[in-house]
Amino acid sequence: MQPQLEVDTRQQAHCLWLDGEPAAANVRYAKLDGTNGFPARPMQVNSQAGSALAIGTIRGPQFALGPSGTVHVVWNGSGTATPKPPKGSPLLYSRLVPGDTGFEPQRNLIHGTADLDGGGGIAADPAGHVYAFWHAGDGQVQTREDRRKVYVAESIDDGATFAPERPITRDGGACGCCGLRAGTDAAGHLFVAYRGAREMIHRETIVLQSNDAGISFQSLPLQDWATGSCPMSLPAIARLGSSTQIAWETEGRIYLRAFPGPTSSPPTTTPSETALVPGPGARLPALASNSRGETLLVWTEGTGWNRGGRLGWRLLDRSGTPTDQGGVRDGIPVWSFAAVVARPDNSFLVVY
Repeated sequence: MQPQLEVDTRQQAHCLWLDGEPAAANVRYAKLDGTNGFPARPMQVNSQAGSALAIGTIRGPQFALGPSGTVHVVWNGSGTATPKPPKGSPLLYSRLVPGDTGFEPQRNLIHGTADLDGGGGIAADPAGHVYAFWHAGDGQVQTREDRRKVYVAESIDDGATFAPERPITRDGGACGCCGLRAGTDAAGHLFVAYRGAREMIHRETIVLQSNDAGISFQSLPLQDWATGSCPMSLPAIARLGSSTQIAWETEGRIYLRAFPGPTSSPPTTTPSETALVPGPGARLPALASNSRGETLLVWTEGTGWNRGGRLGWRLLDRSGTPTDQGGVRDGIPVWSFAAVVARPDNSFLVVY
């Protein structure tokens, strides 16, 4: 369930996924074999069996690869997961340091926040800093969605220790059971994509960008979605040369924007977006780009609460224009989605 793919600087593909019971799952990690794409020697990430959560699709693990080769993983803890924060459920972290034979014992990153719901994200920059992100309440009272904030816990020692979390948003809230994604570009600029909950009905996709190693963040609302209910969405982030691509869903359609790196002022959005996937029912995008500048966009169709669906894919050319190479097929399991990675020969591998 919920595969994730990342590529390191040597073009080695790494895979993360869930298996077991959805309410008490295990996190698995492996490098992918370069010949057939199958995982080689899977490892269990979580040190406590059954401490991960797949239910809801957006609460599963995410991972980042550090410049030294360290594998950093975060995931929402299950109902029995430990260690626990003072209030609510834990956001758990573990890492695999180069040369180690297994992942370190899982740790909880939440100290003062509460009401964790949607899944957390993680990013690692070229300087060895690691950033874990999630949205939550301040731990004082039960938090309405329009008062939730996005928080970051930062490590300056490649994940050995993390500082207590601090808020990086003030207004607009966060859609409670939507996930977020984080990533960095080659220069170390940070990006976080999540869904807001302004006035409990304006659930726009929002991108936070930091050009100073997470000290400050610029905020850009991309596209509003007027709905009073949570769509349980999860955006996607991928690199394309020196830019960062972010894909998201709005009303059953998939959209894509490229961010060119550092800016002196917050980037501006266009008055209207053009859907790359017109729907209906397109959700949970993922994307990867090859050295030719082509991008393969994948998504699910028909998936929902306790319901599997179909895989969709479309190749985009260097300009981001959809080509005629694409399709849809059955096979997305319950509580899952697809992942994609570019291979050294510029072909793509889709895992689902």
